[in-house]
Amino acid sequence: MIYKADQPDLLLLQPVDSHDLEVLDDEVAAIESHTVKHFVLVAFEVKDWQSELTPWTAPAVFGKTPFGDGAENTLSYLKNVMMPELQNSQIYDAAAMKCMIGGYSLAGLFALWTCYQTTMFHGVAAVSPSVWYPGWLDYVENHQPMAPSVYLSLGDKEERAKNPVMSRVGECIRRQYELLDNQGVNTVLEWNQGNHFQHSEERTAKGFAWLMNQIQ
Repeated sequence: MIYKADQPDLLLLQPVDSHDLEVLDDEVAAIESHTVKHFVLVAFEVKDWQSELTPWTAPAVFGKTPFGDGAENTLSYLKNVMMPELQNSQIYDAAAMKCMIGGYSLAGLFALWTCYQTTMFHGVAAVSPSVWYPGWLDYVENHQPMAPSVYLSLGDKEERAKNPVMSRVGECIRRQYELLDNQGVNTVLEWNQGNHFQHSEERTAKGFAWLMNQIQ
């Protein structure tokens, strides 16, 4: 799904599920309420979040389905298929428009992971990202991010999760922020009221808007 303002100078990419698609109009309206920048938002649906958005395999954390290693294929699709198609259809002008990526939950983790893989994104909005993911902190402590700006956020009740792996999300995102800040990335960690399942569209909109407002 594509939203395009008149004379946009920013391209926003967002992996979404069916729920995200249902509230996308509200997200776009919320972005517009937080910034005066003109943008294109391209939301692409991901069917299997636990496989297509995660960078390496890991045991199941919730339910019985383990995580896959499809993030590299998803990023390859963005770089080699989606971006050329957007340019060919004149939705995206690589010479005139900066590109940003953002997402919520596992999509937020994927967005964050991309900034360690490529320089194509000027900003990353990792909203309630699954930084509890097994092996994630070890990975980021040994890799350098390539995006100049990264927005992080979390609900203030998320670290109270009963799941022992997911309850580490608070300490993990604090460490993620510390690392990015020490590495010279323009970053912020914003705390929202509520648990993981509240106001995802508004929270994601705030993340994109923060990134967009960093552009002079």
